[in-house]
Amino acid sequence: MPGSGTSGAGLRFVWPLVQALTPQKGTLMAKSSSKHGDEVNALLAHGATVLPLVTVDDYNNELRDKNGFIGDNANKKTFQQKLDDWRKRIRKVGDDPIGKTATTKLSKKKIDALLKGDDMEAAALVMGAVEDFAQDFADVIGKFLKDKRWVKTERIVVGGGFRHSRFGELTIARTMVILKAAGIDVEIVPIVHHPDEAGLIGSVHLMPRWMFKGHEAILAVDIGGTNVRAGVVKFGKDDVPNFADASVWESTIWRHADDEPSRTATIERLTAMLQELIGKAEKASLKPAPIIGIACPGIIKADGSIERGGQNLPGGNWESDSFNLPAALMKAIPEIGDDSTFVMMHNDAVVQGLSQIPFMTDVSRWAVLTIGTGLGNAHFTNREGMKAR
Repeated sequence: MPGSGTSGAGLRFVWPLVQALTPQKGTLMAKSSSKHGDEVNALLAHGATVLPLVTVDDYNNELRDKNGFIGDNANKKTFQQKLDDWRKRIRKVGDDPIGKTATTKLSKKKIDALLKGDDMEAAALVMGAVEDFAQDFADVIGKFLKDKRWVKTERIVVGGGFRHSRFGELTIARTMVILKAAGIDVEIVPIVHHPDEAGLIGSVHLMPRWMFKGHEAILAVDIGGTNVRAGVVKFGKDDVPNFADASVWESTIWRHADDEPSRTATIERLTAMLQELIGKAEKASLKPAPIIGIACPGIIKADGSIERGGQNLPGGNWESDSFNLPAALMKAIPEIGDDSTFVMMHNDAVVQGLSQIPFMTDVSRWAVLTIGTGLGNAHFTNREGMKAR
């Protein structure tokens, strides 16, 4: 049972929680609430398909075509390849307007500057890559929409680091135009929050709201193939529905790709990051719930282990039967304040998508695609009652 520690002061949080929950094959079932009736029967399990406000229809979909995973046609590396191809063609007949800097060394800010700058040839070169990538991205989306779990999708939110750029936003808009010109009526929009914050804010939707009563925030973690982020997410005002004004109060980031740490060293560093955030919250008299929400790549099993998809995580072997990230964190941080620590984990694309729940009340079926090291994906159906809230 996640967070079932019973030592000392932790009983004050855990015992009422246990009384309100019903074990069911390794999961916990939240009882109904007259105030939040749409949260009835939301399973408290890692990687759950039924969450308080949405049903997760699909995630980490590994669609393939004759060339392999279709997600390989729409990620950060793919855009870089498109841009590099244009540069190589230009160099055959003249000077490269971007200069000698390798494409892989061009930051998002630099590419945006080229797009907005006075050198029209450099801007046009970037636009060529935008067009090529948008064509491939539209093809990828078209294939997702043919999957039965994605039928009748009304809106697709695009997140990940790629979205946080002018050329990324142009690519998203151009992709929607291409799809509509092909007769596919689906809205493609950039994620509302900064992608780094969306992966933290979404954690507030992993559990029913009543679990946060008496507290102002939770701790959240977003683990990726390049970075680990940890933060304190404030809930916002009680009378604002669906945590629409939830925000990141404080956060810290570690670019683990530069250090190439072991799995054990990664957990130690993450623990230190969280303990530092807990200390800052205490000094600011902010009262976080004794809860840590985790966003992590891969298929997440109900017991918190990773079935597959964790191959890019630092140190490797995160899919081992003998390793469990939520259990490791609860052991490292047994209590937050006076209460036993409770950890809930889900796929990183799912969590980033969950941050958009407040902005999806006008649709029923929607999805998220995150463009980064890979192409994360998740599909949702709003649960009955969410629109009314």
